[in-house]
Amino acid sequence: MKKNNMKIAACAMAAIIAFGGTGLEANASGNVASVLPSAGIDFSIQDSDKTTALSALKEESDKEIAEKEKKEQPSGVTVGNARVGGYADLASAANTISRSSEKKIEDTIVVSEGYTKDLKAAAGSGLSEEEEGFKNLVIAKVNDYVNVRDIPSEDGEIVGKLYNKSVGTFIEEEDGWYKISSGSVEGYVKGEFCVTGDDAVDYAKEVGTRIATVTTTTLKVREKPGLEESVLGLVPIEDELVVNEELDGWVKVNIEEGDGYVSMDYVTLSTEFVKAESVEEEKARLAKEEAATKAAKEAAKKKTEENKSSKKSTTTDGGKTYANPTGSSGSDVAQFALQFVGNPYVYGGTSLTNGADCSGFVMSVYKNFGVNLPRTSGADRSVGAAVNGLENAQAGDIVCYSGHVGIYIGNGQIVHASTSKTGIIVSNANYRSILSIRRIF
Repeated sequence: MKKNNMKIAACAMAAIIAFGGTGLEANASGNVASVLPSAGIDFSIQDSDKTTALSALKEESDKEIAEKEKKEQPSGVTVGNARVGGYADLASAANTISRSSEKKIEDTIVVSEGYTKDLKAAAGSGLSEEEEGFKNLVIAKVNDYVNVRDIPSEDGEIVGKLYNKSVGTFIEEEDGWYKISSGSVEGYVKGEFCVTGDDAVDYAKEVGTRIATVTTTTLKVREKPGLEESVLGLVPIEDELVVNEELDGWVKVNIEEGDGYVSMDYVTLSTEFVKAESVEEEKARLAKEEAATKAAKEAAKKKTEENKSSKKSTTTDGGKTYANPTGSSGSDVAQFALQFVGNPYVYGGTSLTNGADCSGFVMSVYKNFGVNLPRTSGADRSVGAAVNGLENAQAGDIVCYSGHVGIYIGNGQIVHASTSKTGIIVSNANYRSILSIRRIF
C-alpha cells in the first residue's frame, strides 16, 4: 500500500507541476486533494519524499514511452509503394529485393526516419545510379547504322537512323524489335543489331564520352588532385575535356600536356552519346554542311583574290618571311599553316608568329582564308562537316581532341600549337584519341 501511495503521490506531484504550468494552483495549505479527481484513496506525501517520487515516476514514464514507440515503429521499410515487412535494417531488407525485366522497382528505399538511400547501394549491386540507368539504353552495334521504322517490321516506313554506337532509350520490346526514343526520333529498331539491359552497361561507357566543361575563365589543370599541387596546363572557359576518372571532388582529364586533375568546382560533368537522326534532320544537316562548305570556299576565294590584287605575296614578321595564301583548298590551308612550325605556343594567344594556343592557331590560320572559326577546341568540334574517321581525312581538315585541336596536313599527320615547351609542331594525328574531324572546305 505504501508503494502504491508513493506512486499516486508522485503522479499527484507531477499533476500539480503540470497544472501549475497552465495557470492552475494548489490551495494555500498545500493540500493537493482539490486538484485531483475523487477516487476514495487516502494519501499523503512529505517534502523529503518528493525527489524519490519524481525519480520513480520518470523511470516508469520512460519505460512506457519506449514501449509505445516500439509499438508505433514500422516493422519494415518501404520500397517504392510496397512494404517489405519484418526486417530490422536496410541490409536485411535489401537482400529480399530482386530486379526483373517484368517489374521495375523504384530506385529508392524510404525508411521511417525519413532518410532516402540508393537502392543499388543497399542491395550491393555495385552500380552507380548513372550505370543503373545505362541498362535502359539501346545502343546500335553495326558497321554503319540501323534503320528506325514506324512499326516493328521491315515493311515499316523508315523514320530515322541510329548510327553505330548511337544511343536510344528503351521503351518496349515486340517480336524481336526494340521501340526506342532517341533525339527527336521514336520508332523500332531490330534487336539483333543493338545491345540493351546488362550488356549495355559496359558498352555505354565505351561509346559514351564523359565530358568536363570548363566554367571558369582560366582553369588550372594540376599534376595531382589538390589546390596546392603544381599546375600542368591552363584551359579556357567553355572548353571541353575528356574525363578519365572521377575522384572525391576532382576529375582526371586529358590535355595536351598530359593527364592532370581539375576541381569539380570549376567544371560541369556530362556524358555525351550520339543520338538517332530523323530523315528530316539528316536532310537539313547535309544541306547546312553543304552551304557552310560553299560559303567557306567562296570566302577563301575572295580572300585569295584580295591578296593577289594587293600584289603582296609575302609578309615579313620578326625577321621571317611568310607566303600569303594563294589558293582556297584544304591543301592550301595545310601548306600555309606549316610555315609557322617552330614558332612559340602562348596560352590565350592568336598570333601565328609571336605565339598562339591550339585553337588560336587554327582560328588564325583559317582567318587568313577569310573563314571565321570559334575560339575554343570544344566549339571546333561542331564546325563545318563531319568526317568519318582519320582514314577519310583530307589536308586542311580540323582534328579535335580533348582540350586540343590541330590541322590535318595529310599522311596521317597534323600541325598544331602543342605546348609552351614544344611550340608549333608536326605530330602524328593519332598520337591521342580523336574526338572528331571536321571539314571546312
